[in-house]
Amino acid sequence: MDPKPPSAARTSLSHIMTALDTNLLGTVHGGVVMKLVDDVAGAVAQRHSGGPAVTAAMDGMTFLHPVRVGDLVHAHAQVNWAGRSSMEVGVRVLAEPWDRAGVPPLRVASAYLVFVAVDADGNPRPVPAVLPETAEDHRRLREAEIRRKHRLERRTEIMASRETQP
Repeated sequence: MDPKPPSAARTSLSHIMTALDTNLLGTVHGGVVMKLVDDVAGAVAQRHSGGPAVTAAMDGMTFLHPVRVGDLVHAHAQVNWAGRSSMEVGVRVLAEPWDRAGVPPLRVASAYLVFVAVDADGNPRPVPAVLPETAEDHRRLREAEIRRKHRLERRTEIMASRETQP
């Protein structure tokens, strides 16, 4: 399977936030932003792997600023790393305030997600490796490898603690 550059699957989704998206404080509910993040990351994983992929983990979800009703929110994603059947997708979320025309979009959130490519029976299937094109792509790949190592260590710790619990 030939490696693919991140640019081959890079995707953006945008959404105008409405009153239906708000929490009790009147700002957009974090779960709405998380859904947009998962949607765009899933599209990237599907494009990179050439078929269905399921969310296996979401980590590093950071909310930097609140999003308000009327804001135009953009979620930009790309694959940072790929293994045998899994991929890390990075997502950057920007918001354009509805009431301040000409103000540059504000970074409001970011996240890293892991997807596993699956076949028709739900079993893992191979994915292409990532072929970095730019210095930024190389940096993302290196950092994704570090995050992967930490995720695997956490998983091992969690599994070990489950075995010792009654």
